[in-house]
Amino acid sequence: MTLIDAHQHYWTLGLGHNDWPEPDLAPIYRDFGPEDLKPNLAAAGISRTVLVQAAPNVTETEFLLSVAEQEESVAAVVGWVNILAADAASEIRRLKANPKFKAIRPMLQSILETAWILQPQAIATLQALPGLDMRFDALIQPRHLPVIAALAAEVPELAIVVDHGAKPFIAAGKMEPWQSDMAALARRPNVYVKLSGLVTEAGGGWSVERLKPYAAHLLDVFGADRVMFGSDWPVVLLDADYGAWFAAAQELTAHLTSSEREDVFSRTAARFYGISG
Repeated sequence: MTLIDAHQHYWTLGLGHNDWPEPDLAPIYRDFGPEDLKPNLAAAGISRTVLVQAAPNVTETEFLLSVAEQEESVAAVVGWVNILAADAASEIRRLKANPKFKAIRPMLQSILETAWILQPQAIATLQALPGLDMRFDALIQPRHLPVIAALAAEVPELAIVVDHGAKPFIAAGKMEPWQSDMAALARRPNVYVKLSGLVTEAGGGWSVERLKPYAAHLLDVFGADRVMFGSDWPVVLLDADYGAWFAAAQELTAHLTSSEREDVFSRTAARFYGISG
């Protein structure tokens, strides 16, 4: 089995196209590249990753694609394009010259208007994605879950994955309405979810026991064949190291069958992003 980390980042702060992370996020306020991640991947037995954008501009996407060209472990890149632009589809075609460009991610969590993604030009761009062999990463908060359900219904042929379980309020011990809204979203067969980012939402006092109700719910309503593991490295370093989160994810999925664990740690991501080998 080829293990896949379905959500990680690289950034170089001095290039000028990203204004995040900020200096107050000291553990991650530095450059991170493939050489930093490789020891963690080797320790976990992971050989392929999905590299995800962290800044809302095309320059960031081009930077990530250039990294992916040189780094064999990167199997797919999730980038950013202006989905409200009239030429969004042609911009995606241009970037698709790199075959590792597999998905786009507008940073919905940072947009004040919760239903922003449902405006007509955005929908028109998203309707074009399946024909371009592209998917949609939804970087959202719990407030967006009904909106993503509406999007999934509006564009049923679009493959959507919810990053970080939609960032539930784990630190506050709050399950609802996240729990009900996530169950409703899971009824849309074109929607997947990442088992990632939960440590950060729990904060410094995180434990497997505190994460368990949230992870169990995701696995229950989506099924292992629509759940994929992601480290969210290096953001995870705000509250845990790579190995600690990987071990926690193993524990959170220990009740699954061997085949189901293969889905979570390999097959779901491979199928969703079109990763072969």
